[in-house]
Amino acid sequence: MDSAAPDGPHSGPDPAANPLGHGPVLLLTGARLADGRVVDVRISGDRIQAVGTVGSLGPLPALPGAPTVTTGARIDLQGYLLLPAPAEAHAHYDSAFSAALPAPPPDTPADLTRRVTEAALTSLGYGATAQRTHVRIGDVHGLHPLEAVLTARQALRGLAELQAVAMPRLLTGRAGADGRAQLREALKLGATAAGGCPELDPDPAGYVQLLLEAAREADCPVDLHTTAADAAQLARLASALAPLRPRVTLGPCGALARGASTVLATSGVRVVWLPQNGGCTGLEGRPSGRRPGLVRELTAARVPLAAGSGALRDHSNPVGRADPLESAYLLVAGGELDPEAAYDAVANQARAALGLPPVRVDAGFPAELLAVRGDSLAGALAGGHSRLVVHSGRVVSRTSAVREFADTVALALPRQSDGADC
Repeated sequence: MDSAAPDGPHSGPDPAANPLGHGPVLLLTGARLADGRVVDVRISGDRIQAVGTVGSLGPLPALPGAPTVTTGARIDLQGYLLLPAPAEAHAHYDSAFSAALPAPPPDTPADLTRRVTEAALTSLGYGATAQRTHVRIGDVHGLHPLEAVLTARQALRGLAELQAVAMPRLLTGRAGADGRAQLREALKLGATAAGGCPELDPDPAGYVQLLLEAAREADCPVDLHTTAADAAQLARLASALAPLRPRVTLGPCGALARGASTVLATSGVRVVWLPQNGGCTGLEGRPSGRRPGLVRELTAARVPLAAGSGALRDHSNPVGRADPLESAYLLVAGGELDPEAAYDAVANQARAALGLPPVRVDAGFPAELLAVRGDSLAGALAGGHSRLVVHSGRVVSRTSAVREFADTVALALPRQSDGADC
């Protein structure tokens, strides 16, 4: 995790003793909200306790018998935008960073756990306090990738919430016997959801039925991969999934057949779109790219839409990133959504896809927050690199970026303390 540079957000008392921690109360001061208000925010435990005008919430309470020692931390967020924390709704951490590795990449338990943990921390540093990764199981992989994710999930407790979707390649027929057994075992071990790609099975409809049976037994949601290129097949898929709605998510639907958005709108499923390149390793083969206007079509049909990263420097996207704000930026830059809707797609819509409650910067809501350098949402999406991340009421990550220029220009140089960000 990154530590703050001297001109980043500062806290007290004694930040050196525990630079990422705080006492039972956390006071965030001088933060700008997306609606333009500048406020103080008091957090107690894992909830936002109060939001008020600057200076209205009073000092932090003192410890009994020690009036000069407070029971929490105060962090000055002047120059920062305070937002509900984003979530990563669709990742593949078991293949993260594999683009630069030999093919196939090392798959020892230690290698897998290290890559998964590094991927999750990378995403957390960008602000994603809740994350969902799809994990291959069965065939030559067995349950080793899932076990690595579950090990990483335990190690990350208190820093981020990590969910795992078990993905067998085959489920039907004799060839799918191993996949069926491994799926049930994966859900018993602690996988959050059942998933996979029906289009890779010789019998897509049979795949979905077997997956639904396993999900019902485990009382867990379903999160499936599909290109959604065949409107008739998509309609059959949506119909088969109807008994489990609204606990059904589809993605990335990058080749969604024109007009098929109405099928999704009436099915009650959520869609997770991948703005980076429209594809991921879960579909196999090269990503086919993003169909222009697809997101506008989905939103016009009122399909619940979240956005995820999909790839983190794996073979489906060797320059893939785990930054939710980049996903939102791409939606805005492509003319698909305005900044507010784009950020909602990576924040509360993504949290809904993960089955998590919504977050607002308001009293009573979960203390899942992201402070990012900037004076507006559009500015933050365009280049907010300095960030402070709060999960369950704790500061869990800080990143501070400083821009400097050579002193050959007589004009005043922009620095981060003036709102410039590199």
